[in-house]
Amino acid sequence: MARPTRSERRARREARERSMGSELAVAGAGSGGTAEKPPVRRSPTPPEGAGAASRGSSGFWAVNFVRESIAELRKVEWPGQSQVIQGTVVVIIACVIIGSYLYLCDQVFNKLVSKVLLGQ
Repeated sequence: MARPTRSERRARREARERSMGSELAVAGAGSGGTAEKPPVRRSPTPPEGAGAASRGSSGFWAVNFVRESIAELRKVEWPGQSQVIQGTVVVIIACVIIGSYLYLCDQVFNKLVSKVLLGQ
């Protein structure tokens, strides 16, 4: 199926806006048939976590934070001993390789600077 052309998309969008404008005018929410977005409905209850903490009760936010932190830590999939050892070995090997590379680069540039730039 071929993609719709720009004029076809524009015509479809205008038709949709006209139908929404007539619905808004019938409902009494529109202003002269203009295509405004429908009003956002707000929930009558505050979102979870905004209860007592937003009212300013001191100390409740700390208790709530600790409770949520413990709940999140229970969801974590902790690595086993073999995974920890394997990860540690990988990090140590990477540090040795990068340290050796930086040491060699330092020695080469030290000689280069002392011979070429300083003329010693």
